[in-house]
Parts: sequence; structure tokens; C-alpha cells
Amino acid sequence: MVKKAPRRTAERILEVTLELFNRFGEPNVSTTLISAEMGISPGNLYYHYPAKDELINSLFDRYEKSLNELLNASDNVRDVEDAWFFMHTLFELIWQYRFLYRDLNDLLSKNRRLETHFQFVLKNKTRSVKALLDSLSRSGALKIDSREVEPTATSMVVVLTYWLSFEYVRDPRNALEPTSAQAALLRGAHHVLNLLVPYLEVGQRNHLLSLVGAYQTP
Repeated sequence: MVKKAPRRTAERILEVTLELFNRFGEPNVSTTLISAEMGISPGNLYYHYPAKDELINSLFDRYEKSLNELLNASDNVRDVEDAWFFMHTLFELIWQYRFLYRDLNDLLSKNRRLETHFQFVLKNKTRSVKALLDSLSRSGALKIDSREVEPTATSMVVVLTYWLSFEYVRDPRNALEPTSAQAALLRGAHHVLNLLVPYLEVGQRNHLLSLVGAYQTP
């Protein structure tokens, strides 16, 4: 039992830190605030995570692990419905770690590890989206010229990466609150997949419209 307690405290610290980072933004959350929120001393926090960057890196490691597991499923996408589910699930993961995207440029300027690792994140996202396009092409759901695969995949990754920043700029006070989550995720998935509309087979295009329903971006 004695050995498990430190691990549980470390786990709880990460949970609270993620909640605070997501709510207020990483630059606005100090280790003092985290320890106060948990009701522990700053020294107890530093015992587990001697620097704020270690908290950020630990959360990023969790995000990257979950992201890579999800991205590996992209070559199983066979139609628009699969693609919709895949993108929505991807946005759910991004939402879970939304502080990374809200404060991305600031984080990259201060944290060398994130600066280098986020380049791998972008490469893995691009690889995954290309695999998705290839899978849709092989199933007959989509027809795209090989010369258009790279720019289309890049455009999709740009939207994936900066969608929450766009949402935040549109409505800084409410965009990243939990009550706004579902609408934000649906908008993100819609706009990523909308980039495929010119290449979709007619039936698949109509099916995408039915999935989106009456949704229109305000």
C-alpha cells in the first residue's frame, strides 16, 4: 500500500492539472494553484513533478500515446460514415487535451520537447489522413488524383490542428467550456470532411450531408 500511494498522488496531480490547464489555459495556471486546488503543499507537488514542464510533458505523453493508437485505425475507414466516426473520435481526443491546442504556439516557444515532438504529431496526422484517403479510394467511396492527395491531406491536418484555436477566437469566453464541446466537435469534423466533398462518389456525398444534417456554421 505504501508503494501505491505516491503513484496515486502523481496520477491525481495530472488529472487536476489537465482540468485546470483546459479550463484556464496553461500559461495562467501555476504550480501553486495546482497544489492549492488539490489541498497539498507545493513541496508535495514538487516531489512528484519538480517543474511545471514535467507536468506538461507527462500530459503530452499521454495524449501522444492515445493519438497514435487512434491514428493507426485510419486505414480501416471504408466509407463516409467510418470517416465521420474517425474524425469525431479524433476531435474528442483533441478536446480532452485542448490546452495543448489552445496554447500551442506559446507552449512550443517555451518547451523544447514539445517543439520537436509536435512535428512528429503533424507527420503522423498527415500519414494517417493519407491512409484514410487511400482506403476510401480503394473502397470506391472517393476518387482523387494522386497529385491532390498531399495538399488535401495537409489542408485536413491544418483544420484538425487549429480548429479549436479558431473556435476560441470566435468566442473566447465560451468556446472551450464543456457545454460547448459537442457543437465544437461536430463543427470540426464537418469542416475536415467537407474538404473531401469534391472527390466523393455521389452517394457518399449525399450520405455525408445526411450525417451533418441541418448543421450550418453560424
